[in-house]
Amino acid sequence: MPFTLLRQMPLLNAIFLCGMISSYKVLTITHQHLNVDQLDIFAIKESDDALESKLNALKGDFDIAELQYLSTCNRVSYLMYKEDTINIDFVRSFFKSLNPNLEKSVLENLSNYVLILEGVQAVNHVFELASSMDSLVIGEREIFRQYKESYKHCKSISITGDNLRLLERYTCTTAKQVYSETGIGERPVSIVSLAIKKFMHSNPEKDARILIIGAGETNKLVGKFLKKHGFTEVTIFNRSLDNAKELSELLAAPSFHLSELKNFKKGFDVVCICTAANDVIIDESIYTSLLGEDKDEKVLIDLAVPRNIGKDVTEKYPVNYIDIDGLRLLAEENMQFRKKELVKARKIVKINVAKFSTVYQQRQVEKMLVHVPTQMHDLKDRALNNVYKEQLSGLDDSTKNLIEEMMDYMVKKCISVPMKMAKSSIK
Repeated sequence: MPFTLLRQMPLLNAIFLCGMISSYKVLTITHQHLNVDQLDIFAIKESDDALESKLNALKGDFDIAELQYLSTCNRVSYLMYKEDTINIDFVRSFFKSLNPNLEKSVLENLSNYVLILEGVQAVNHVFELASSMDSLVIGEREIFRQYKESYKHCKSISITGDNLRLLERYTCTTAKQVYSETGIGERPVSIVSLAIKKFMHSNPEKDARILIIGAGETNKLVGKFLKKHGFTEVTIFNRSLDNAKELSELLAAPSFHLSELKNFKKGFDVVCICTAANDVIIDESIYTSLLGEDKDEKVLIDLAVPRNIGKDVTEKYPVNYIDIDGLRLLAEENMQFRKKELVKARKIVKINVAKFSTVYQQRQVEKMLVHVPTQMHDLKDRALNNVYKEQLSGLDDSTKNLIEEMMDYMVKKCISVPMKMAKSSIK
């Protein structure tokens, strides 16, 4: 083994003892530390071009080898590969640079808002993050997509490298395994998805006549589900026609002012209502007007608080009444089921963190020894063409060929031995 390689072995041993996985860092602020409407003080608000410039500036100013930025509605995270340990002073400087308008009281109390993770804890956190184990809604797969898009964007502007690439690869593997081998994403927990699921259990026809009353965020979600399932006969009523425009365009459905509801005579099979009104919108008088001579059972989905459909309607008429109180109870039951699945998910994450640690260290060995083959071949060529040139000149071709074959064999073995030794030392 050449002297230059021997000199590298103590460094390899030091790497294994210290565990360079500690170079992975995460600064994260989530719904668990701060109200979601306050998270933007830690986020980068610039446009795409300015975002690239800001991230590159942070990377350079704070000596960060690799950087990934993730911002969602309930978290802001900065994933880093940086050899130096980071402390609260680093974090204060980092966020002061990011947002010069941060109040002094916020900077002084950053430890209350910002979670600082390094090494195994950082890797574990990223695995759990992408697996939606740390989300406001446990098991919501949207965070997995957001994580992948975050990495893709940061890679495209060249602020990531081999180490975050390796982390992304194992993060995606872990998340897919968690989603496929546990029930963390099973049983819907959003009120709207539960309402639609109960509605679909009644096996409605695709041309069912549906009235949507209210055009707020809840009914916009309802509209997306209806479009996904192929319902085409929808009519919208709202207090503001301007606010109903988006939902109307989504469903290619006509919209009318709410005051016109009492005059609607085209019949219906389903009503989905959710308005900001503090009183009943559909009382017995309006309901009988909407029914006309129709005696069939109707599906009434009331997602308002307080309820928008009067009790005189749900108690007197044949209806399948889907109300928010019953949905909330079911949502909580489903969430408790998902929380129990966290036990299985954490076992998967723990195993994969250990696998990642081994693969990561092997990768560092490979990168450190990448020049060894060239050095060994250079030594062989020097021996044949310089050091032993005169001695070899007196030998016949057969002997020269044998010596060269022997040296090629020794070179090959000398290249493989240190790699095997290094890898075996981290298993």
